[in-house]
Amino acid sequence: QVQLVESGGGMVQAGASLRLSCAASGRTISSIFTAWFRQGPGTEREFVAAISRDDSPWYGDPAKGRFTIARDNAKSTVYLQMNGLKPDDTAVYYCAASEGGSISARSSYEYWGKGTQVTVSS
Repeated sequence: QVQLVESGGGMVQAGASLRLSCAASGRTISSIFTAWFRQGPGTEREFVAAISRDDSPWYGDPAKGRFTIARDNAKSTVYLQMNGLKPDDTAVYYCAASEGGSISARSSYEYWGKGTQVTVSS
């Protein structure tokens, strides 16, 4: 079992930055894939970014050029640095962990946190 706890969300204005954190326990974080998904009002949960066991980052369309995913193995934490936030980034951001499979597919992830709200005003 893997437990995931997100933090770092908040309300910001367009153009601001936020850093989300996902603290993992129950497994060595470098032995699993860890990802961020988000779900905005009335939308499907979508892939944002992931980091693989070998520390390779993967990005979905919402993240490219603005977000960076990173992992601190000593702290068992994965971060999502979000820059240049836009109102369209408003969503609940979820951390997820996977034993393997397609890294961007929601169905690959067995473990989920409860999410952290990000609200971006114009």
